[in-house]
Amino acid sequence: MDTSVYVGLSGQMALERRLATIANNVANAGTAGFRGEGIHFESVVSATAPFKTSFVTEGTPHADMRSGGFTKTGNPLDVAIQGGSFMAVQTPQGIGYTRDGRMQMLPTGDLVSLNGHPVLDVSGAPLTANPSAGAIDISRDGMIRQNGVALGAIGLFEVDLQKGYARYENSAFMPKAEPVPVEDFTRNGVVQGFAEASNVNPILEMTRLIAVQRAFEAVSSGMEQRDQTMRDTIQALGARSS
Repeated sequence: MDTSVYVGLSGQMALERRLATIANNVANAGTAGFRGEGIHFESVVSATAPFKTSFVTEGTPHADMRSGGFTKTGNPLDVAIQGGSFMAVQTPQGIGYTRDGRMQMLPTGDLVSLNGHPVLDVSGAPLTANPSAGAIDISRDGMIRQNGVALGAIGLFEVDLQKGYARYENSAFMPKAEPVPVEDFTRNGVVQGFAEASNVNPILEMTRLIAVQRAFEAVSSGMEQRDQTMRDTIQALGARSS
């Protein structure tokens, strides 16, 4: 059994997915709190006669958990998250966990993300403030105060993305594993008046994009050469038998 076509197609599918992942990283290089993504591939060995053949799996995505740079905005409703934790927002699809700490206050006093999703405390309750009660002060542990009065704290969570996740609106994750509330604020916390940038290095990603494109072209060229060899062989055998 000739498996070269299937091996080639397997490689092309893997490279196409890697290409899409890199392109998404590049597109979100300017997205606040965005975590870049990579794909982990493994070999699948099939016992096809007369020898074993290796195919590539469809790949498992994994998020790059390195922090992005902090940019000072001066907006008291912006927070950058230090450490590896995430803040929680209530979305129509469920609770999302994000590093984009840019918030806004609605006329009702509700604190929401820039996309309008309520920001939650550690118990999952939405946070509110008084639009007419003065400036907002946010301490390292996420506690929100107005005129010295504590209104509630931004919930910070440890999120295990290695067990699987789905993305929501670019910078948010919906993990399969249950997030754990942060209790130690020596390494985790928030910094008021700052926003975290994407952790994607666009120059490095563009280099990877070019490398994957060339690899895809090489696989396609190899498959075309194999087809041409088969055609030439069939024509030669046909000429001998006639």
